[in-house]
Amino acid sequence: MYDPPGPDDGDRVLVMRLWPRGIAKSDVDRWLRELAPVITLVRGFRSGAVPWDAYRQAYLAGLERPEAREHVAEALAMARTRPITLLCGCPDERRCHRSLLQVYLEKRAVDSP
Repeated sequence: MYDPPGPDDGDRVLVMRLWPRGIAKSDVDRWLRELAPVITLVRGFRSGAVPWDAYRQAYLAGLERPEAREHVAEALAMARTRPITLLCGCPDERRCHRSLLQVYLEKRAVDSP
């Protein structure tokens, strides 16, 4: 997220609910905030009240919300024409919604024309 844009990044898509401090708007091509988890889910996960497996299930279910579906469709449309890089401030990419979203988008891109 805080790395400068690279030549292979394609469109840099911010998938956080709130704009992160220290990130210039010029470093992001599109902000799809509805692809971020809802605030209550993030707070539960960070506090330890929501374990990773429950977080994963709740996050993926949240992508079916009408407002999230619009952003999913937009991300898929972008990804079909050019590379996209999902940006988030999570320090551990393996335990971040960004990794879940990447797999979700890849599967949806294959499943639908």
